[in-house]
Amino acid sequence: MDEEYDVIVLGTGLKECILSGLLSVDGLKVLHMDRNDYYGGDSTSLNLNQLWKRFRGEDKPPAHLGASRDYNVDMVPKFMMANGTLVRTLIHTDVTKYLSFKAVDGSYVFSKGKIHKVPATDMEALKSPLMGLFEKRRARNFFIYVQDYDEADPKTHQGLDLTTMTTRELIAKYGLSDDTVDFIGHALALHRDDRYLNEPAIDTVKRMKLYAESLARFQGGSPYIYPLYGLGELPQGFARLSAVYGGTYMLKKPDCKVEFDMEGKVCGVTSEGETAKCKKVVCDPSYLPNKVRKIGKVARAIAIMSHPIANTNDSHSVQIILPQKQLGRKSDMYVFGCSYTHNVAPKGKFIAFVSTEAETDHPESELKPGIDLLGQVDELFFDIYDRYEPVNEPSLDNCFVSTSYDATTHFETTVTDVLNMYTMITGKTVDLSVDLSAASAAEEY
Repeated sequence: MDEEYDVIVLGTGLKECILSGLLSVDGLKVLHMDRNDYYGGDSTSLNLNQLWKRFRGEDKPPAHLGASRDYNVDMVPKFMMANGTLVRTLIHTDVTKYLSFKAVDGSYVFSKGKIHKVPATDMEALKSPLMGLFEKRRARNFFIYVQDYDEADPKTHQGLDLTTMTTRELIAKYGLSDDTVDFIGHALALHRDDRYLNEPAIDTVKRMKLYAESLARFQGGSPYIYPLYGLGELPQGFARLSAVYGGTYMLKKPDCKVEFDMEGKVCGVTSEGETAKCKKVVCDPSYLPNKVRKIGKVARAIAIMSHPIANTNDSHSVQIILPQKQLGRKSDMYVFGCSYTHNVAPKGKFIAFVSTEAETDHPESELKPGIDLLGQVDELFFDIYDRYEPVNEPSLDNCFVSTSYDATTHFETTVTDVLNMYTMITGKTVDLSVDLSAASAAEEY
């Protein structure tokens, strides 16, 4: 271990694995270590025995749930936008060859006590029971404006400058009701709270376009895709990529201690009495607890069920967003459903997650609105975990710490953090203008 590396990465969570893959492809000498004996860190997938041990403290789950090895239960369940940044990153690095994807069946929103399919195009807006007749027409006009909008072509802007106009102002121009704004902002543009209304409209329009383009990609019921065997496959795919480009991996390395020189800059990492020298360290918050601060908590429930979630058209994989306003909360709640069709549970079994940014210390009562949508459950587990963000100045200490995973059930925020970290580490940006059809071979199903 007494070699010198350009970068040492600590923790094999998804963010750390993507970064070690990108940095290895760039030709940097990377050492990747983890104190655990498994890949994935906080974003790992557990089989049934591991799940039982973690939440029930014992490793004998009841036999009627099926074989332990047939379960791959994600600890940070998230879907990927078919045209989103994560898929572009996978194609850019060629990690798609290690993974197989399947489209997600349904994308829904909770409104006035009911679940509705999220309308994403002008035609779907006309059919949606979410809106009355006149509101449908107004929404359709707004959708057509968004679909036709091209940043590079001022003719499509209709005299509006979306870089200065707020989302609230743009929406007012089309006269949309609060309930319509609610599902557009939270279920289509995937904003987590209502701050976006006072920010430039260009961001929301781009997010809506990404949703519609992703939806069109597979002609399915949602814009999302998800890997067969769950998200645990992703960190391993990037780990393989890093290894192909000369990266070194070491699991089961206890007490990874980050060493600093007299100026406070990182100079190496010590484990089991040996020190590997390095110029930079990339890690999750648990490896440098004195360089992060707590910014909140995520409350979540994990359910094992024997049926699809009700009112989702028997979807075997589904996302339901419950906007904050519908629940009288400060942040949205998310329901994520998947099943044996994505090889994450034995035949006939379904897995559902309910997650939200915790506003109390009682996940059971706080998550009730989402859990009530699930129907009969075979087993239910509750969990609450702290979220951290870095407070150090990387230009002074050369430590690059990722932010903890949030409650969202899609990957856009996760990848934004990774790409920002990559730019801070290298001074470059990842070129994501890739040929999206390159991923289609991996997505045959």
